[in-house]
Amino acid sequence: MPGMEFAISKSVLLAIVLAPLLGAVVAGLFGRKIGRVGAHSVTILGVAASCALSCYVLWQLVGQGAAPFNENIYTFFQVGAYDAHVGFMVDKLTAMMMVVVTFVSLLVHVYTIGYMADDPGYQRFFSYISLFTFSMLMLVMSNNFLQLFFGWEAVGLVSYLLIGFWFKRPSAIFANLKAFLVNRVGDFGFLLGIAGVLYWFGTLDYATVFANAGDKIGGGQVVQILAGQEWSVATLICICLFIGAMGKSAQVPLHVWLPDSMEGPTPISALIHAATMVTAGIFMVARMSPLFELSETALQFVLFIGATTAFFTGLIGIVQNDIKRVVAYSTLSQLGYMTVALGVSAYSAAVFHLMTHAFFKALLFLAAGSVIIGMHHEQDMRRMGGLRKYMPITFWTSLVGTLALVGTPFFSGFYSKDTIIEAAHHAAEGGGWVGQYGYWAVLLGAFVTAFYSFRLLYMTFFGEERFRDTHAGHEDVHGAPADAVAQAHHVDDHGHHGPVEPHESPWVVTLPLILLAIPSIAIGFFTVGPMLFATDWTGHHEQLPFFLGAIDVAAARDSVMQVGEAVWHGPVAFALHGFQAPAFWLAFAGFALATVMYWWKPGLPAKAARILALPRKVLENKYWADDLWIGGLAGGGMLLARGSRQVDSHLIDGVAVNGSARLVELFSGVLRRLQTGHLYHYAFAMILGLIALLAVLIRYWT
Repeated sequence: MPGMEFAISKSVLLAIVLAPLLGAVVAGLFGRKIGRVGAHSVTILGVAASCALSCYVLWQLVGQGAAPFNENIYTFFQVGAYDAHVGFMVDKLTAMMMVVVTFVSLLVHVYTIGYMADDPGYQRFFSYISLFTFSMLMLVMSNNFLQLFFGWEAVGLVSYLLIGFWFKRPSAIFANLKAFLVNRVGDFGFLLGIAGVLYWFGTLDYATVFANAGDKIGGGQVVQILAGQEWSVATLICICLFIGAMGKSAQVPLHVWLPDSMEGPTPISALIHAATMVTAGIFMVARMSPLFELSETALQFVLFIGATTAFFTGLIGIVQNDIKRVVAYSTLSQLGYMTVALGVSAYSAAVFHLMTHAFFKALLFLAAGSVIIGMHHEQDMRRMGGLRKYMPITFWTSLVGTLALVGTPFFSGFYSKDTIIEAAHHAAEGGGWVGQYGYWAVLLGAFVTAFYSFRLLYMTFFGEERFRDTHAGHEDVHGAPADAVAQAHHVDDHGHHGPVEPHESPWVVTLPLILLAIPSIAIGFFTVGPMLFATDWTGHHEQLPFFLGAIDVAAARDSVMQVGEAVWHGPVAFALHGFQAPAFWLAFAGFALATVMYWWKPGLPAKAARILALPRKVLENKYWADDLWIGGLAGGGMLLARGSRQVDSHLIDGVAVNGSARLVELFSGVLRRLQTGHLYHYAFAMILGLIALLAVLIRYWT
């Protein structure tokens, strides 16, 4: 029988998790002894082995019908009825995530050889990114909430180390502290959600919680939070869990950390933004679909937050000039799309977009890093232009990533992104104002995405070669290593300073770009049918749903099924239908506007900036969200700290501690004067005391 001959091996799963950890430990503890070649060799070997075994596990589940794996490996503790384990739950959802994480991580490892070649922290960096891979695998493979929380916090910790990798730069330290603290806000809600699960279910095991969700919290159970305020238990747990996802997946208002994470080296930008940390929240909500389906209120909240993030953070990307920050705000917007899909119960579309986005967004980040290398660590697009003839491989792969990002029909991004837009459209028909808001946000987001994406492409690879105006006195090296400043300019044979000519990156940089460009083009075409619409890749032969048993959707809210019934007739027909959809024409309008402004009429942006000065100021200040966090949360915390210091120094120390000491000292001084050392004084005091005692007895007892 299928599933009997091909059983997933526990030892294989352990090898998948432990191989990157072993590489991280060896590179981190013995990096000086094994050298640079040894450090990158052991970590790449570990991640490559993990990737190969992950592909093998996915093949077992998809191609050979192996049964999903759910088993505890190790017991942390057992106290009464409560126990905690390390265990793995590996189904098709998990296996897909394992392949994405390890494949992108492997290419990032190879890319790092070229990008970090001159950095003194070479071995340390390889140790960190390998540890990052281990942490993410522990998160996605967990079969219980405690291990999920361990992986959740581990990716947060390693991201803190990587964002602040160049720890001598104050901006990097500020960025990693910002990421760490903002995520603690989200994690507080996440921990409350896990505590709610433990309280109402008595266990942290996924399978037990999901099997009993309807009985335990799906029958209208309520809890009183404040006097007279009753909340549905399902709503409370799901919103708390989603607050954790808002932090990890950078949803408004917990999004402010992600753009600043660009202070770290470019390879970790690809790793954080494409395959690991920011996708953790999306994966978690999809995994918790049996819980979220019990609360319409929680889903509406998810939809509203996702729609706000998708549209409004995308607008900020329009005014960014740092090449990495444009891609970062694009990531925020695309995470919003995934969150909208979660809010309309299109969980499969959300994780499908997660998968396709991982490839083309990693491609765009690594291409941006290739441009930075070719431009000798220049990141300002205003000092670029005309690079396509100097960096042809980087240009063509960037073009592929851009076409996938904007949702061009037949590219991978189209199949996932348009499915989300269509699902939001179907959900909006009976979803009230929140549903309408979600649909229009993702629809208009298509125009915004196309505009900032082609703006980046034109400013970087087309037009005037503005890098020739860069002079040796340019101070802003945007976080390059110390020796990069010296490399940024050269002195010619006549002793004149001038910019070095741009050049194509080495093969260890361009090879990952090519390998990422392939799935950015093709993977959506071949997988959209099996993963979303329960057909083969041609769209003709019906199959069991790909995520059957992993994702639970109420039939009345199955928006992906509604999309399939309405427009799915195979990947070719779906793409041809896409040419007629409003999203395509809005994206085309964004492309046309960017073409006119940044290629045909390069003087238009300056005129538009003067006319639209107020909106531009709002976007350049990022809606003052940073000021709100710094002045509100951080400033409020500082004010509270100063107030508590005053209370501590004046009330507690001044009155309670020092005041009581002074009072004791005063009384002791008085008593000390009564101790004369003469016997007749003591005898006289005893007589007075006896007389007073007798007077009291006579007064009250007679």
